Amino acid sequence: MKTYIISAALIVCFACAKANAQTTHVLDTIYANDTKNVALFFPEPIRQGITGSDNFVFTYNREKEQYFGLLQATPGRESNLLVINRNGLVFSYIIRYKKQLSKLNYFIPVSTSIGNEKPIVIDSIQAKSSEKSIANRMRYYRKFCSYLLNSNQRIGSIKKRSQDIVLRVENIVFDKEELYFVIQVKNNSTLDYDLNFLNLSIETRQKGKKKSLQRLDQKPIYKHQLPSKIAEGEMMRFVYVLPKFSLANDRRVLLEVNEKDGERNIILKISHSFINNPN
Repeated sequence: MKTYIISAALIVCFACAKANAQTTHVLDTIYANDTKNVALFFPEPIRQGITGSDNFVFTYNREKEQYFGLLQATPGRESNLLVINRNGLVFSYIIRYKKQLSKLNYFIPVSTSIGNEKPIVIDSIQAKSSEKSIANRMRYYRKFCSYLLNSNQRIGSIKKRSQDIVLRVENIVFDKEELYFVIQVKNNSTLDYDLNFLNLSIETRQKGKKKSLQRLDQKPIYKHQLPSKIAEGEMMRFVYVLPKFSLANDRRVLLEVNEKDGERNIILKISHSFINNPN
């Protein structure tokens, strides 16, 4: 008998702990009436929508899934609305009747979902395999970047000087599915150079009567030995790794170095011919 009482107590304690550990979702309130349609726009098409009381009606296209539904209400007690998207995301709201409405349209973000109707289970074997693949790729990038920094191979004269700071691209190498940019920054001044950022972007020249330039930033997938400071009289070399790309004749790459708390900024223009004909 004692054993049974202790076990039951443990079960109750476990249940309480589990309930307290769950995340509490504070539901938003949506107001509706019988003279206007309140439209709810969801990030994915609606598969199912249910109200908890007959004095609320939520209509949506049951034959062809659409992104929005319409809510109406007659006077009565508050209720709730449950909506499930095509991808299984669940949305829940308190709904109330209100004679005068200040809002008629609700654009529902994914972040307000209270969960998914099916628990998303990650295959542990697949996850481990993916992590191992990423680790191997990073290891390869590190080794190949080290090889390039020890190599004497050059692609041509690509450099820009401003206020005794010299920015140079020594080499552009294509390997597997990536482009490797071997970059050099030399500080010939008597002041240290604190690097704020070094960005690489693609610039497109727009044709027409009103010519304009459009930039699109390119995010490196790996940075090798990028310094935060280049001391006076020093030269630093590092590598940016990006997914391979090619450029049309009206495009070029911009390499921009920006100084932290300073104005010694440099923009180096790289012709499409260097990008399309790497080493």
